[in-house]
Amino acid sequence: QVQLVESGGGLVQAGGSLRLSCATSGRTFSNYNMGWFRQAPGKEREFVAAISRRGVNTYYANSMKGRFTISRDNAKNTVYLQMNSLKPEDTAVYYCAGGANEGARWWTMYDYWGQGTQVTVSS
Repeated sequence: QVQLVESGGGLVQAGGSLRLSCATSGRTFSNYNMGWFRQAPGKEREFVAAISRRGVNTYYANSMKGRFTISRDNAKNTVYLQMNSLKPEDTAVYYCAGGANEGARWWTMYDYWGQGTQVTVSS
C-alpha cells in the first residue's frame, strides 16, 4: 500500500506560479510511475503529467507542455509539479497518483491516489 499526500495548492493570479508536492509513504516510492491529474467541477478527471520510476522520462498533456514541469526526488519520496504561467482554466483539484504503467494518461491506470489539493487561478 502507498499513501500519497498533496500540498502546495492555493489561490494565485493569472500568470503566476505554484509548486505542488506529493509526499508518499508505504512501499518503495521508486517502484512506481507517478502522475498528476486534475478535476474541475463538472468535468472529468484530466491527465496533466507523468514521470517514470527514475525520473528519466516525462509526459505532458498538450495544454500543459511548456508551462508545467513534473519531477521527482526518490530520496525524499516526493513528486513535484511546477506550474508556471497559470491561467484561470487551470483551476481544479490536483491529484497525484502512483501506478505500474509508465506514462499512463488514463486515470484508471493508476492504483494509488492522494486526496487532492485545490488550485484556484483568478483572472
